[in-house]
Amino acid sequence: MKCRRCGITSGVTPEDRAILAKAGAVGLGFDRVGIAAAAPSPRAEFVRDWLDRGYAGSMSYLHRNLDKRLAPGAVLPGAKSIIVVAMSYARSMPHEAGRVPCATALSATKTGYRAGTGSWASATRAYGRVARYACGADYHKVVRGLLRQLIAVLRAEIREPFDCRICVDTAPILERETAAAAGIGWIGKNTLVLHENLGSFFVLGEVITTLELAPDLPVADRCGTCTRCLDACPTRAFPQPHVLDARRCISYLTIEHRGGIPADLRRAIGNWLYGCDICQEVCPYNRRALAAADGVPQALGLDPSAPAIPADDVLSWTPEDYARILAGSALKRATLDMWKRNATIVLENAERAN
Repeated sequence: MKCRRCGITSGVTPEDRAILAKAGAVGLGFDRVGIAAAAPSPRAEFVRDWLDRGYAGSMSYLHRNLDKRLAPGAVLPGAKSIIVVAMSYARSMPHEAGRVPCATALSATKTGYRAGTGSWASATRAYGRVARYACGADYHKVVRGLLRQLIAVLRAEIREPFDCRICVDTAPILERETAAAAGIGWIGKNTLVLHENLGSFFVLGEVITTLELAPDLPVADRCGTCTRCLDACPTRAFPQPHVLDARRCISYLTIEHRGGIPADLRRAIGNWLYGCDICQEVCPYNRRALAAADGVPQALGLDPSAPAIPADDVLSWTPEDYARILAGSALKRATLDMWKRNATIVLENAERAN
């Protein structure tokens, strides 16, 4: 039987199955797809050393199930292959066109983007920034739903039993290492996966499967001597290239860390309410990706009602406001108390700048 998508005879060889999986993923809207063998990670020693140095901060979950993270076969018994997909969210943000973020949710007449300061402010109000990936639908749900469809395609076309497990960020798997092994891109000096056309503005998802699929080859590291991402980090979160000290990372501090934030880091956070894109925005590959972005990706597109609101409004949120305003987005990763903590920092920094 021939697959309707790619015209090959289904399930004959690992190469045929890989072609089928890739055609199915591209047909569902993924921008990149690659295959990695479900083998133990060659970076196990690096990961263990990174954890031992305390670079994970308070993310204790990274210490749990470490054996599974290092060996996909422990996540799904009998696993042979991992299908890795990437979906781009590269697109211009409203402030880059001279408007305030998520303009329909804000009063454009009262605000302005301060060139050179990276902040939104007015005489009376301060606006925080939200990382690009979070200004749309919750990618966990979007990617997971599409991967379920991909598995359905495989089951319809491959006439043999097989098991699968979907992973989207929360499963015990080393996503970036797996993506690099699958040829999605290389791991840049800021520890994010980079692709020469997509940059790093994309989210990842995986299907671990007992199917044997022909693996792809890793791609060459194209960062060269560039250190723009490392030099631009305001908190100096990279003790060396390819090593992140999460305890100093703005994304970690605003999204993952539940406690207080030291004074020196509070100042460096600037006006980031949720996440940070600085090390990505200065990357030449991301600048090209943004320039080449054609409209808004349908699945992960910018939601004009996204909660990029004045920082002082966040301080008055009730639990009901929090649930309503952040519904359907990835922004609920940070608790209400964390949002208020972050908003306080944004306001402190805005006062210092005035």
